Amino acid sequence: MTATEPTLSDLQNALREHQPQKLRVILPDGTAVPSHFHVTEVGRVQKDFIDCGGTRRRTLNAQLQLLVATDFDHRLSSEKLLKIIEMSQPVLGDEPLPLTVEYGQKVAVVYEVEKIEADESAVQLHLTTPQTGCLAADACGLAPEEAGKFTVGASTCAPGSGCC
Repeated sequence: MTATEPTLSDLQNALREHQPQKLRVILPDGTAVPSHFHVTEVGRVQKDFIDCGGTRRRTLNAQLQLLVATDFDHRLSSEKLLKIIEMSQPVLGDEPLPLTVEYGQKVAVVYEVEKIEADESAVQLHLTTPQTGCLAADACGLAPEEAGKFTVGASTCAPGSGCC
């Protein structure tokens, strides 16, 4: 997690501090998720894996799952969302977890939350398109621009070895 990744705690603070009437989720293309969305799950998502250089890794996120149904008059209040998140605390734990949002009408995508904006009128979650990346780019001989945004330090895999 980097210092700039919004966390679930950041969202809770925005909901508490601003008590807005509206919640908006802005997709990477600038369009909004329809305002009658439901939050159907709040979860702690853990991924344990080994990168192509042989390094064991773990990521943890808090994830909101959104659903848009045909109840067009439904509006999730900030107070209700805060209660849903608070009910989820036994599952989420106390550590600050980066926030992701799972959403899609035909195909679900897990978006990263790029930023949270809040004032008295609305809390807005701005989503960013997920990208893959090589965590052991140096080991596989990839230039940083080829490796994607998740490039990290050295590993034990030699360039040209076929590890990636």
